[in-house]
Amino acid sequence: MRQRHHFHTDHAGHSVTVTVQTGHTVVVEVLVDGKETGYVTTHGDDPITVRIELPTDPPQPAAIRAKPGPGTPGCLFEAPGAEPRPMSPRAY
Repeated sequence: MRQRHHFHTDHAGHSVTVTVQTGHTVVVEVLVDGKETGYVTTHGDDPITVRIELPTDPPQPAAIRAKPGPGTPGCLFEAPGAEPRPMSPRAY
């Protein structure tokens, strides 16, 4: 059965939102300031890393490490010069 899980954090003045859709095919979608900047599909419960850029001047690289399962999915936000931090779950 497919389920969607949503996560959010703010970094350097930008809003980062992740949707993890579980099921036979796992889909991870990343939005930065409401615009899609990353999209990955895979099979299984292995962690997935989605590399993105924050729209700063110059653009700043960042990554989302999504854990689709087993159990409850989770996301970790990683950016250079900042400690990796868990993203807060959101109910939509």
